[in-house]
Amino acid sequence: MSAPNPPKLIVSDIDGTLLDSNGRVSPRLRDTISRAARMGTKIALATGRPHRWLAPVLDQLPFIPDCICANGAVVYDPSRDEVVVRHELEPETLWRIAEIAQDALAGYGTYGFGVERVGSSAFDPEEECFLITPGYSPDLWDIGYGQVDVAELTSVPAAKILVRHPEMSSQELFDVLAPLIDPEEAHVTYSMNEGLLEFSAPGVNKAAGVSIVATRHGIERERVLAFGDMPNDVEMLAWAGLGVAMGNAEPLVQDAADVVTTTNDDFGVARVLEQWF
Repeated sequence: MSAPNPPKLIVSDIDGTLLDSNGRVSPRLRDTISRAARMGTKIALATGRPHRWLAPVLDQLPFIPDCICANGAVVYDPSRDEVVVRHELEPETLWRIAEIAQDALAGYGTYGFGVERVGSSAFDPEEECFLITPGYSPDLWDIGYGQVDVAELTSVPAAKILVRHPEMSSQELFDVLAPLIDPEEAHVTYSMNEGLLEFSAPGVNKAAGVSIVATRHGIERERVLAFGDMPNDVEMLAWAGLGVAMGNAEPLVQDAADVVTTTNDDFGVARVLEQWF
């Protein structure tokens, strides 16, 4: 891959991309991306995580990046603990998505719903912002969540509504539900393979969030470099001037990228950045 112009904005997904399989930023990557930051290159993280779950990642970086969270629904400034931009689904849309899923998944076994409410700070109480129904089957990092019924879950605007089915893959769940959702009503994607779909406001994806950050810094699209590994990264990789898929990325993600690097455990992001920094 030739590298005639260094990027002005580097954007990286977090899980499976910036982090290795142990949840760490390797010293090699930390040194390389820190050199880029010292040279004036802007750095951003683009993740499906809410901003409340960024601290373990930010603590590993010697600089403060821009943060695009909840698959582009939230742009967050960690230097000021401020939500800069938010895009939310209204309660009636949340309820309608839940109804569609309930009808479609009847007979498929146990499943559940979750919502991510934006709040105002990364320090907002988790039980007020991440709510689930009893069948959701939360992950180990979903600590302190609030458990409610579907009516309460969908009663307040949210960045995302999640549908979780622990006995289906995310692709299987996508194949069942995505065709039933009007794209003018919600955007559907997934960021992990374990039976979890994520629904955001229409037009909301990581590319939209990155575009906001690039515009704020006066950086043209052609000078944006983006890294990712999952379907929720596809729009971002296609939008960026140079989109790089990880070696561990799903085939459809690699197809959307300009370049495929090595895996997140083989310094895939660092290997690309070392061409310039």
